[in-house]
Amino acid sequence: RMSKHAKKLRDHDINPCVAETDATTKCMNDNNYNKDMCTDYFLKYRNCRKFWHGIMMQRKRNGVKPEMPPAEERKKILESVG
Repeated sequence: RMSKHAKKLRDHDINPCVAETDATTKCMNDNNYNKDMCTDYFLKYRNCRKFWHGIMMQRKRNGVKPEMPPAEERKKILESVG
């Protein structure tokens, strides 16, 4: 069974970077945990976290709830950014 924390990390409405997390984990598994082989994946993950953290902080400042936009809304945000 998954812990509450693990479930949250798998919830697309809470964690906008599930795909990046999975890709990084898969890369690490496929390359015998050699981080050098997965630099691009780490970068994509970091960029994802940075981008959504910025959105979250902006929404927090503007009093928008929830602070992390749900998955559907995030799709629209990403489309508008290109």
